[in-house]
Amino acid sequence: MATTASGVTVPAPVETVWATLARFADINRWARAVDQSSLLTAGPPGTGTTRRVQVGRAALRETVDIWEPERRLGYTIEGLPAVVTAAHNTWVLRPEGAGTAVELTGEVETRRPVPARLVAVRLGRTNDQLVADLAACVARRQA
Repeated sequence: MATTASGVTVPAPVETVWATLARFADINRWARAVDQSSLLTAGPPGTGTTRRVQVGRAALRETVDIWEPERRLGYTIEGLPAVVTAAHNTWVLRPEGAGTAVELTGEVETRRPVPARLVAVRLGRTNDQLVADLAACVARRQA
């Protein structure tokens, strides 16, 4: 398994950043790479909530397995190319001064002979963009 880490400090309180992430179906409203997203499960967001995310021609299913309000959000990612056997993202929020430190950790496991670290480079770039897009969205809302 290979791991990536992306992070930024957002000039907004944790609860503001969490409010954006907690609207789990709305990732298409702030992530530029996401064309469309919707919930596949009913009820309030939390552990077990699943969303469909359309990125270009790829349709992904992301299912929440960590839901700690204003602290951590984690989800498995399915629908990636067949070489990927497992993928997971975890968002961690920490107060930092008047703002919030945001870290997104991605984990990916692949079938051999494709090294997971090569696939992780792509996941890392995607996650860097997600973090930047989240920060930009929150900053716009703060303005």
